[in-house]
Amino acid sequence: MRRSFVFMSVAAVALALAGAAQAEIKISTAGPMTGQYASFGEQMRRGAEMAVEDLNAKGGVLGQKLVLEIGDDACDPKQAVAVANKFVADGVVFVAGHFCSGSSIPASKVYEEEGILQISPASTNPKLTEEGGDNVFRVCGRDDQQGIVAGNMLADDFGGKKVAFLHDKTAYGKGLADETLKQYKARGKKEAMYEAYTAGEKDYTALVSKMKAAGVDVMYVGGYHTEAGLMVRQAREQGYNVQLVSGDALVTDEYWKITGDAGTGTLMTFSPDPRKNAVAAPVVAKFRAQKYEPEGYTLYTYGAIQAWAQAVEKAGSTDLDKTIASLRSNKFETVLGSIGFDGKGDVTAPGYVWYIWKNGQYDYR
Repeated sequence: MRRSFVFMSVAAVALALAGAAQAEIKISTAGPMTGQYASFGEQMRRGAEMAVEDLNAKGGVLGQKLVLEIGDDACDPKQAVAVANKFVADGVVFVAGHFCSGSSIPASKVYEEEGILQISPASTNPKLTEEGGDNVFRVCGRDDQQGIVAGNMLADDFGGKKVAFLHDKTAYGKGLADETLKQYKARGKKEAMYEAYTAGEKDYTALVSKMKAAGVDVMYVGGYHTEAGLMVRQAREQGYNVQLVSGDALVTDEYWKITGDAGTGTLMTFSPDPRKNAVAAPVVAKFRAQKYEPEGYTLYTYGAIQAWAQAVEKAGSTDLDKTIASLRSNKFETVLGSIGFDGKGDVTAPGYVWYIWKNGQYDYR
């Protein structure tokens, strides 16, 4: 009798533990948590942690607690694939990531093969959704959309000026520069220079000097804030007042820390600032109460997780096919506003607008 009772008690505990394990849903975010683009990784991590905290406070998803896993890909394609495979081994069902297009694209192949849903908050290269599987989505815009806006502005506002197009050879940087140049040419303009540079270097004075000697008035940089910031600072050190124009990878306070006052007047494209959305106000206030400014892609990561959670609730399941169908057929109320997705997985939301850097901050132009 005693042995039977002990056996039954152990079995009951085991069943309880199994039930507890089943009551959790593992999700993740992945991006450059370390390295020169770590400021964007922090934005993603902060956004994901807050989203999971807020969802769990309301009972989780389908009555189950969310458990968040963080992956560091350092914006390196090989490391991104390793992170993706670890998520597979850990039983993750959804990834809010990655940040760099050069990471999202190879990682998406793993997620497609293994049946994991992916919503990128930040990867803008068109190939992600053009060539990706049905499981791939994004809540940000695309480089071909951003390039049209940038190319038109360069043609309209700097039509009589010499414009150089620079890129860092990455899927994001080259893709953005090429799409912008494509639209610039479509407007009947010709570039003064088209150059590639190596990301991660500290000295761009030779490139700056080359532009100065060629009489370049405007440099359009397809790349990240670290290199763009160094270029404009080194230009000012040469007494060269070239106008810097770039894209959404400059949406971090780290840019101003690199440039100081040399960054004044820098122009960049980015989606409408979600911090200004009335629906995002409570979340923004919560971040600020923690002494953290939810800039850049913080709220985009939060919104990606919101969209997934609502899609799962509407589907009544975390099953991949059911969640995909739910994402494609519904609207979702998020900190980004009311959003949906088209047949390719691209977000149906307002496009790109112009920002200008001044006094250490960026705001609408």
